[in-house]
Amino acid sequence: MDLNLLRVLDALLQENSVTRAAERLGTSAAAVSRTLARLRRAVGDPLLVRAGQGMVPTPRALELRDEVAALLRNCDDVLRPGAGFDAAHLQRTFTVQATDLLLTGLAATLTDRIHAEAPRVDVVFLPEAIEGGPGLRQGWVDVELGVLGHLDPEVRTRQLTRATLVGVARVGHPLFHGRVDVRRFAAADHIGISRLGRRLGPIDSALAERGLRRRVAVVVPSHTSAMLLARDTDLVALTLADWLPGTIAALGLRTFPIPLDLAPLDFGMAWHPRNSTDPGHRWFRDHLAAAVLAPSGTGDDDSGQGPTAVSGGE
Repeated sequence: MDLNLLRVLDALLQENSVTRAAERLGTSAAAVSRTLARLRRAVGDPLLVRAGQGMVPTPRALELRDEVAALLRNCDDVLRPGAGFDAAHLQRTFTVQATDLLLTGLAATLTDRIHAEAPRVDVVFLPEAIEGGPGLRQGWVDVELGVLGHLDPEVRTRQLTRATLVGVARVGHPLFHGRVDVRRFAAADHIGISRLGRRLGPIDSALAERGLRRRVAVVVPSHTSAMLLARDTDLVALTLADWLPGTIAALGLRTFPIPLDLAPLDFGMAWHPRNSTDPGHRWFRDHLAAAVLAPSGTGDDDSGQGPTAVSGGE
């Protein structure tokens, strides 16, 4: 059945006039008259019959009037972007691939936000071990969160925040007995953070330009384990500036600026375009972005500032 036939039928049954139905539809009376003839053949009923100067609906037309109107409303709802979406009734699991450092700061905020609106939505966090794989394309991952790279060409992205790396060590570390310059920084024993076991990175390149080297005494796969190790040793780790200051203090750690000219880290989110207009997915992405920009525990530092937001759209 041609949906346009139903629209003409609805206009005829509401107006009881070919002329007024044509005006309502923005077409000619002749076109509506031809369509009425098709409808009569399809339904097997005259639908509208002459009564003096006007037209009146048949009993069959009266039966169809409310049904046709409701059917068209439902069709419009199906085709309207995001129509009918209600987070309160959403029952879905979203999978996010994220570095543990971001996860530690945003998981609580994200959970509170989404459960306030959608108590039946669950979140599964995956490690970065599958980064660069087909997770987004294959649908294993809904959103990739972190420093984005090695993405499939069709993947959509949104930049969220820019953060600076800082050093972190236990409060009583000998490094804090004087100014942390580049030589004292390089002389300290360091914790490398790499899920692939890599020992060298941008810091080593920047030190090499100054003719310096550092010793990476231990390599661990996560930022969380690095901070716990720094708490119990004289090893120096890395973290993000103004990220989880309350947690840093509770662990007995202290941050310090790295005395090198390092590029900031740009954090963003990525998703497959098949989910771009899905109202539930879009709702989740908005809450995830908000949790990154206002994570739990970033309001209790000295500056009151979290990572810097980066403008960007979908």
